[in-house]
Amino acid sequence: MTVRGHCILSHGFESGPDATKVTALAEACERLGWTHERPDYTDLDARQEISELGDVPTRVQRLLKRARGAAGRGPLVLAGSSLGAWISGQVSLQVPVAGLFLMAPPVRMGKAPPLEAREGIPVSIIHGWDDELIDAANVIAWARPRRARLLLVDDTHRLEKHVEASADAFAALLESL
Repeated sequence: MTVRGHCILSHGFESGPDATKVTALAEACERLGWTHERPDYTDLDARQEISELGDVPTRVQRLLKRARGAAGRGPLVLAGSSLGAWISGQVSLQVPVAGLFLMAPPVRMGKAPPLEAREGIPVSIIHGWDDELIDAANVIAWARPRRARLLLVDDTHRLEKHVEASADAFAALLESL
């Protein structure tokens, strides 16, 4: 099978590279002929002496290094859940990407800069109406000017009831590229 591109799948805070949602996205990559990698940020999440979300700047740098290293593997798509979504957006500003897939993205995160993303690329989002950490209205407001594809589901921040829907939405983004 010809490789169509490369995806970097970033897990959320206090999760891991083998988490259910990230694993489902990896399976979608394989099914559609995309290579993928799943960085492990668990060591950085444990560093809560830096902030309540661990070592976020080093998380961004780790993803940035991997994204730069993916040059030549075809189009690059960044995907992430929660904090993984936030760092994916930040890194998209520094590395050419073909698209972004964001699950439960924190559009505002304490003292950190607001969620940003490279302009002019396809962005697809899945978010729970009942997300207890990130108000769906704020995600809608963030998505609107970007004309992002937005799927709002009857779920909470973890999107546990919508793992398959997340993988399907991600596959739709990959197929559109």
